[in-house]
Amino acid sequence: MKITFLGTSSGAPTRHRNVSATAVQPERGKPWVLIDCGEATQHQLLRTRLSPLQLSAILITHVHGDHCYGLPGLLASCQLNGRKAPLTLVGPHAIWRYLQAVIECTEMRIDYPIEFIPVDGTLDLEAAGFRIQACALSHRTECWAYRLEECEIPLQLDVQRLKDEGVSPGPEYAQLQQGRDLQLPDGRWLRSADYTRPSRAPRVAVIAGDNDSPERLTGLCADAALLVHEATYTADVLEQVGPEPQHSCAAQVARFAESRGIPNLILTHFSPRYLRKARRRGDRQISEIKTEARTHYSGQLQLAEDFACWLISRDGLLLPL
Repeated sequence: MKITFLGTSSGAPTRHRNVSATAVQPERGKPWVLIDCGEATQHQLLRTRLSPLQLSAILITHVHGDHCYGLPGLLASCQLNGRKAPLTLVGPHAIWRYLQAVIECTEMRIDYPIEFIPVDGTLDLEAAGFRIQACALSHRTECWAYRLEECEIPLQLDVQRLKDEGVSPGPEYAQLQQGRDLQLPDGRWLRSADYTRPSRAPRVAVIAGDNDSPERLTGLCADAALLVHEATYTADVLEQVGPEPQHSCAAQVARFAESRGIPNLILTHFSPRYLRKARRRGDRQISEIKTEARTHYSGQLQLAEDFACWLISRDGLLLPL
């Protein structure tokens, strides 16, 4: 499972960060899923190997512009590039209304099929090799988090049981391991499910939209290898800003991830006030966010950067690519 960050700033872009967009790919294969599509996401894609024509689904967390203003442009470019394959769009109802208004007012043409699925707590979708589910977050508009879980896990064959039942190694072993039932020459039927089991646990990543209550993610994060969550502020800035924007600080997210035993945490959606390097007295630095989170979290911690790509390995490690 690969995670590529296409935008990591909140509200507005900076010189080094575009607004929110994150790509998720299976370990093998070209189809992929996009979570959020801030302004200029299609321009960011030009600097990656991700093809919009291989995009299987777009999952929008909420209707605020830094998460969806890039959607019409990306869909229009897919049309111009000759896309024929269907595309699944998931998000709040407001996203579909927004898209329809843009289509009407700009004479935008889309000939390929778009299936819009309104997100709710019962979402259960398969796309690009992932099972996708969702849960509601706490923000000043309807907002969601998405859980992506691997669907296709290689099967491990129970060789000893087959031998005990008099089935010698041969082509039948391969068929069973591929998930196919078969009939033996003696008339016996063998069900693959009776002689195989998953070779490992599926990898799970949870990618959240804007949210001031990380505990809302408790159920969705069960067995998750990775949580990607906003850390718009440090705690002191959040106190100054007040609760109205309904964002999280680094300490909140880190405490939650630690309490749930999530082994890998990537923070993103940083306020533009946090700079890579202070230019004058009083400037806030992005390193402050990591320092605050580290105080409360003992797992592998990273701050997202535009174009950074990470692999969740089969044993649950977070590795840079």
